[in-house]
Amino acid sequence: MVLLVDAGMSPSLQDSLVTNDAAAGSSFMPPPDVLVVDDEPQVREIVATYLERDGYSVRTAADGTEALAQLANQRADLVVLDLMIPGVDGLSVLRRLRESGDDVPVIVLSAKGRESERVAGLELGADDYLAKPASPREVAARVRAVLRRAKTSGPQTLSVAGLEIDIVGRRLTRDGQDIELPPKEFDLLVRLASTPGEVLSRADLLRDVWGSSPDWQDPGTVTVHVRRLRRKLEADPANPRHLVTVYGVGYRFDE
Repeated sequence: MVLLVDAGMSPSLQDSLVTNDAAAGSSFMPPPDVLVVDDEPQVREIVATYLERDGYSVRTAADGTEALAQLANQRADLVVLDLMIPGVDGLSVLRRLRESGDDVPVIVLSAKGRESERVAGLELGADDYLAKPASPREVAARVRAVLRRAKTSGPQTLSVAGLEIDIVGRRLTRDGQDIELPPKEFDLLVRLASTPGEVLSRADLLRDVWGSSPDWQDPGTVTVHVRRLRRKLEADPANPRHLVTVYGVGYRFDE
């Protein structure tokens, strides 16, 4: 259901309008974030198009330096990495990630297809290796398979700001006491708490939590749900300590 909320409405009227949306909306987890690193614009575009059709949020980088900068700023759920890229080459990018302790899944996509090169990539910690030319459909299938494996072994809970968030069981507790949240409020909390300190715009949150955009759903929906979360989680909702507004930008979760 798409709900349009006038941002100029009073808070009480906005709250009443989104009640049905919060109660009826199906559970939605943020789409996996995939970074595609390749110096060929056509490869980046084609791979990104196929992954976006599968429902992934896709970023791209044209060289190793840009890739490392993006990953330092925002961790990805998976990286599709070409080895023969300018600046910092792909193997060096992979090596730096693993040496820093970053276990983000990496699929190597490279024209270097000899056995010794495949072994080098896998020994550095790549999760899969595809030799070019590779079908974009196969790349998408490998991404699904690697993310499926990573999901089964990934963290299932978050412990932040005195809260225990059971993502799989969809249960929130504080000091052993359950806190009941409607589905969308729970998903919103998970999205914000998963990346403490990161500022997310209302457009980001509409995309990740509602599967929507400002073109289809009023960003005021996010504002109302953040307000409701503050009432349940903050000691002083008027002066929030954890669910912080970054004026003119969006929201940030502080521990």
